[in-house]
Amino acid sequence: MDLEHRNPRNQGVGNGVDSKDAGEQAVVNPLRVLFVDDEAPIREVMRIELPRMGHEVTVCEDGETALEVLAEHHFDAAIVDLKMPGISGWEVTDHIKQVSPETFVIIHTGHGDMHQAIEAVRHRANDFLNKPCKLVDIQRALARAAEWRQQSRKTQALETRLKAIEGSTELVGQTPAMQQVATLIERVAPTDSSVLVLGETGTGKELVARRVHELSARSEMPFVPVNCGALPEHLVESEFFGHRKGAFTGADRSRTGLFEVAHGGTLFLDELGELDKPMQVKLLRFLESGEIRRVGENEPIHVDVRIVCATNGDLAEMVADGGFREDLYFRVNTFEIPLPPLRDRKPDLPLLAAALLTRARKRPVDDDEELSAEVLAGLADHDWPGNVRELANAIEHAVIMAGDRPVSVEHLPQQLATSRPGIISTFVMPSGAMTLREVERQVVLGVLDKHGGDKRMASEELGIALKTMYNKLNQYNASAVGESSEIVSTD
Repeated sequence: MDLEHRNPRNQGVGNGVDSKDAGEQAVVNPLRVLFVDDEAPIREVMRIELPRMGHEVTVCEDGETALEVLAEHHFDAAIVDLKMPGISGWEVTDHIKQVSPETFVIIHTGHGDMHQAIEAVRHRANDFLNKPCKLVDIQRALARAAEWRQQSRKTQALETRLKAIEGSTELVGQTPAMQQVATLIERVAPTDSSVLVLGETGTGKELVARRVHELSARSEMPFVPVNCGALPEHLVESEFFGHRKGAFTGADRSRTGLFEVAHGGTLFLDELGELDKPMQVKLLRFLESGEIRRVGENEPIHVDVRIVCATNGDLAEMVADGGFREDLYFRVNTFEIPLPPLRDRKPDLPLLAAALLTRARKRPVDDDEELSAEVLAGLADHDWPGNVRELANAIEHAVIMAGDRPVSVEHLPQQLATSRPGIISTFVMPSGAMTLREVERQVVLGVLDKHGGDKRMASEELGIALKTMYNKLNQYNASAVGESSEIVSTD
């Protein structure tokens, strides 16, 4: 008999492990085990010994019977003999991994060699045992299977939690406008064409860019987002293309640029209109040649990167005004995806709010936690100038206020019930004299506070570029929201 076996009434089992102790140890992680072997004596031993180890076992005499059983039952582990008449052990293994990838497969063969071990890996088997083997070897292999199952469950739970935290990159919305966006993404994603995403601040332009990347052949490679408006003007070239050590003051080590980081993948350039003319020229040169030059170096470097750009402004108007290069505009605007503002897709609000509630809760939402009709009506009454980003902030605010309770209307931000007055109308001039710079500082910080620290929305209301907003905040050397609370009335 290929499997060493001792009388279970004796003290020892296999290589001397006490049968009682072995059984009690295995019961901690009982498994549902499928045992497939064409040798009757081995099957009978397993029919007796696996339950003694604490496991539930189903025994099959050939591959055909195993496939029939697999159609009706799920198993935590399978011990499969290779050499069987009819359907081979490899075929059974392939079928198991196709219908139940989480099943731990142990190959059990009397013809084991290096070639067979390599084949086991190719067929995605998890473990390999040579005949004859001892019961303790089977027991140890099943202990590894139990550990595998535990780790798989932990991984699955973590993935579920991360998905709840981060949200899915699936576009949420069933309005015709969003269906059109989804169609455009599906059309352009498989190509390598440059894409220009247009939309107001907060409409989800980066989400669209990520979706284009995920549906492309580059999906396994990096997706690198960069906000052009947030980069210091004197460091944009270095951030994009990298630099060598000593290329400029403060360059104490060489640095890889974002274009190289994104090699093979997708580079998302948000707020493209914020790039100055010299950087527009360098970006155009890359789009024409596929090559970059690190700051301080002369040798070109070939980089394989797909460019997806986004802007909340009108690039065509900027071209007409001389603020954006016409040749670059035509290069980046190969395929255009316009995003509608939230106020024009109000029927999507319930779906969006539900998805954002799940993200804010950082876990799947129970039925009794779903947003009520009253809450949804309150959301629908708002114009959402900040679009989906503003909605996400409102839902997060409500979840914080509600705690463990379901969200109700009183948990929503105050501005949803009553529009807050404009910042200029609520600005109170101090009795003392103020310079124009001090007045500007207080107004800028006040608008920023009004928008909850969202620099993009604040810069839009003030009519200034996002980069200008960053520059002013650096000049003020202030945290903006914290300081502005003393100078803005929020009646």
